Amino acid sequence: MKHDRDEVPFSYHVKVGHISANPVEVHIEADDNELKALAKAWSVVSVDGLHADLQIARWKRDGVRVKGRVQAKIVQSCVVTLEPVEAAIDENFEQIFVPEGSKLARQPGNDAGEMLLDPDGPDLPETFVGDTIDAGEVVAEFAALAIDPYPRKEGVEFAGHIEDSGENDKKPSAFAALKDWKKD
Repeated sequence: MKHDRDEVPFSYHVKVGHISANPVEVHIEADDNELKALAKAWSVVSVDGLHADLQIARWKRDGVRVKGRVQAKIVQSCVVTLEPVEAAIDENFEQIFVPEGSKLARQPGNDAGEMLLDPDGPDLPETFVGDTIDAGEVVAEFAALAIDPYPRKEGVEFAGHIEDSGENDKKPSAFAALKDWKKD
């Protein structure tokens, strides 16, 4: 999370030094200016509401765990008719942060130097610099990931769309190109 503060549309800073092992419950909500900035950042018609309930706690020795649920109401343009389409976002998430340079942020590898990735496993921890974490930015990122990239108004279908049957996908003969070739 290394962003300029001006480009982050929704922000809630948490001091790492004030976090204990016991989770702290926090409710955050975007104001009107933040909602407009989020709509612009997400390229949607409008964001009518965004709030999150978080649990923030210490993770291992130097890390921080931000766990919670984000809910939002957005309006997008239908990809077929361009009419407004309302959508609701309701996502649970969990993100772990460790200080920059921490051994916990390194990807485990094997003896051959290859990275071992488990697509169903937990995400790698994010790193932070200094003594603050922007929990609002985390909330906004998880909400953005839940946005439907192709919103469609209910009951609307693409008109004039013809599905390719694959009939013309036959590979032509190598001699077909020579068939029309004539000697002069």
